[in-house]
Amino acid sequence: MTSGSEVTYRPRSRGVLWPCVALGAGGAGLAFAGIARWGEVPHVWVYIGLSVAVVGIASLFAVTARVDADTYGLRFRTLLHRRSVPWRDIADFRVRVYHKNSGGARETRGVILVLRDGHKRLLPLPRSSSPDDQDFDARVEALRALHRRYATPESGHLVVVSSRTAGRGWAGSLSLSALLLAGAGLSAWFAPSAASYQHEWRSATPCTAATPAAQRGECLTTIPARIARTEAHRPKKYNSWLYFTDGRPLERLEVSYEAAQDFQAGDAVELTVWRHHVIKVAGAGHVWNKHVPAPGDMSVLAAVLALAAGYPGALVLLRLRGRRLPDDEVLPSALPFAGALAGTALWLLPLCYLHPTTLLSSHVAIGWEAAGSLVSLALFVWAWRATRIRAPEALTAAARPVKEDHEVFLAARFLEHTEYNPHGFGTHIVLGDGSPAVIPHSGPGRFAAKRIPMERLTVKNVRRARGSEGDIVPSSWHIAELDDAGEPVRLAAAPADLTRIIRELRPAPAQ
Repeated sequence: MTSGSEVTYRPRSRGVLWPCVALGAGGAGLAFAGIARWGEVPHVWVYIGLSVAVVGIASLFAVTARVDADTYGLRFRTLLHRRSVPWRDIADFRVRVYHKNSGGARETRGVILVLRDGHKRLLPLPRSSSPDDQDFDARVEALRALHRRYATPESGHLVVVSSRTAGRGWAGSLSLSALLLAGAGLSAWFAPSAASYQHEWRSATPCTAATPAAQRGECLTTIPARIARTEAHRPKKYNSWLYFTDGRPLERLEVSYEAAQDFQAGDAVELTVWRHHVIKVAGAGHVWNKHVPAPGDMSVLAAVLALAAGYPGALVLLRLRGRRLPDDEVLPSALPFAGALAGTALWLLPLCYLHPTTLLSSHVAIGWEAAGSLVSLALFVWAWRATRIRAPEALTAAARPVKEDHEVFLAARFLEHTEYNPHGFGTHIVLGDGSPAVIPHSGPGRFAAKRIPMERLTVKNVRRARGSEGDIVPSSWHIAELDDAGEPVRLAAAPADLTRIIRELRPAPAQ
């Protein structure tokens, strides 16, 4: 990056990427050579070549990325795309947090270019994989400074868009929900077939000498065999097998891990064959039965997939409810809808297991559905109300000075380091029976309390949490922007608690 009116961004690790590109070219050559001489070159070398080629292509895309900004505007390019945008067509720059680990120590950030016509594009550079990357912050600020010099940005502050804010798209959640619903429909469609298959298997009778050859697949045939050896492997690693002496009546049979442990080499067993498949192995004290999918299993799977589709559907619903919010405002959590879905599962899954094919014909099932639906309706109404978006303006307008007559401990946090909140130690604010103070506990008592200088604080604005604030406070909390003798300070609390605290900050009206 250069100083002045021009900045240039290139990948930081170009010296590492170019060898990866060369290695990828070699891998591609190895893969093509292996494909051309298929059968003479071991297949593993072809797969290795293809894997290395993919790494090389990804490195080539990274090494050719570049972003330039000057007095004219912004120019950016990748391996397959090149574009130039003048400053007058650029509305704003935003930071996009599009991956974050559970601990918050690493997060992937990029820059979104917002055009005047509403279109958005993720710039190839700059990028960061750390939340405390000062170089990334400086690069973003350099772009915004040039934008302010040659045009007028839409927003006066840096908008941060994450998975919890209103500006994130909902196409991914909608696609996931549709995919899960499709899986649920497919499982439900197979339930009657599974019921029919299970009934036919249970009603099958042993074959007799009078059974025609064309119908022997529908009856049970018993074949003697002897086990040569077994292979028992833990589930999810490898399959477990029974091998038969002289490969008769078949070379090997896949069984469960427990069955492979129970049977031993040399055991004489009887194989039961139905529809040309071995469905039972019986020996001295050990019996293995092939798992036949039950209609209840398929019906429960369909219900589980349908309920799982409800959570990304709830995310889509929350984004539609918050479509008029600024892009960086934090949306309410979808956990209330997850609770409603879990409550629905408590009555729906047993119903589907016990009545997989008679959900609409059994009087017991219909009554069960009616009672459960009322419970689910109440749960979803509660979830809808719990995730409503409350306007901060309505809260502040209703606030009136009220003196607390006893100590009240409210969960609240100042987000800046101040003399009354050193290093962000405060988790609660105590009101009543003295001056308001910040404390690191929920009471009782004022141990380690730090007095809040109310005479210096002035309420400037109350708003919803936005951007990265949603990572440090609950999404349902609101933020009060205060002025502390010329220094901006933010106070976060639940809406009702924040209103009570603001009452203490405002002087009583003149009588």
